[in-house]
Amino acid sequence: MDKKEVKNLLKNQRLETPSWGYADSGTRFYVFTQSSAARTLEEKLEDAAQVQKLTGVCPSVAIHIPWDKTDDWGRITRFAKDLGLSIGAANPNLFQEQEYMLGSVCNPDETIRKKAVDHMLECVEIMKITGSKDLSIWLADGTNYPGQDSFRARKRRMEDSFREVYEKLDQRMRMLFEYKFFEPYFYNTDLPDWGTAYLLSVAFGEKAAVLVDLGHHPLGTNIEQIVAYLLDEGKLGGFHFNNKKYADDDLVVGSVNPYELFLIYNELVSASLDADTRACADGVAYMIDQSHNIKNKIEATIQSVINIQEAYAKALLVDRNALASAQKEGRVLDAEECVKDAYNTDVRPLLREVREEMGLDPDPMSAFRRSAYSKKKAKEREKKKGTAKMSSGFQG
Repeated sequence: MDKKEVKNLLKNQRLETPSWGYADSGTRFYVFTQSSAARTLEEKLEDAAQVQKLTGVCPSVAIHIPWDKTDDWGRITRFAKDLGLSIGAANPNLFQEQEYMLGSVCNPDETIRKKAVDHMLECVEIMKITGSKDLSIWLADGTNYPGQDSFRARKRRMEDSFREVYEKLDQRMRMLFEYKFFEPYFYNTDLPDWGTAYLLSVAFGEKAAVLVDLGHHPLGTNIEQIVAYLLDEGKLGGFHFNNKKYADDDLVVGSVNPYELFLIYNELVSASLDADTRACADGVAYMIDQSHNIKNKIEATIQSVINIQEAYAKALLVDRNALASAQKEGRVLDAEECVKDAYNTDVRPLLREVREEMGLDPDPMSAFRRSAYSKKKAKEREKKKGTAKMSSGFQG
């Protein structure tokens, strides 16, 4: 792949930032507030617009309902458009209700299951107004003790509930199933792994796919292999980018294990060059899902975008012909070194060139700090009454 082609692909990279990433958030223990943090959906969109202005690759913002609920989605859609943004994936909240103590769509109580389904259908209606394409489902349902409930019964309730929502999707919409092997329940999780999410997506059809959250795996899981398999099956729908050290830490993507992020992008680039997997690779939604508890919200988001850009750039530099030859001939060391050569390449000069050609500052972090945007917003927002809508530590 020549330099011009690499540059074009980097210019056309698209990442979605989360509304909740701009607001105060925390763990189950405490929330450390920041004076510049966004308190309303409008403020979140204003902050997201700064990220887009400086990076040029983040034109959409994922929303979380009811954290972002508003009475006029048409107005919000126009507000976002005026900022150069669009509303991205809709994320229903199936975990912050007292009634969900025994589950939402898997709950033994039919009335509570209906409440969860109605909430997801509400999100579908919002998507119709905003033009959103993806309904991103993270299911917190599970049990804490053996014998608490029937695994099979919970599976059937989940399938029936999701099918009701799936059938209401427009043709342009998708339902993305995000899995998590534990937390907030600790005996079993009803949607625990990529296999279960894959089975659901196959059972429902073309408008269903799997969403991979990088923090939702046991330690040592080969996430790049999962990505490769889902691409080959045409069922990789999207990502929630973050990083972990131990559990679902929601740290800045690439901060703990940048090599893993690169290897994931290596599989994505490889699939985009294969006629059999290109369509699926081209349709993947790249969303950031992080909890910036102690970093400046916008700076952490910009840092995340830069880390992702670097991982993608390095993956684009892998010598595919040399790699394929080494793999075919069983030259194990040569194959590994081919991948490592790309990973060890300093792509920062290349990305600076790309940004300059896009009419952007070559160093978005420095540009943001020079703007003093956070200081200005801190003063403005401290004067306003009301408190931020804080997200839970159990963030999907």
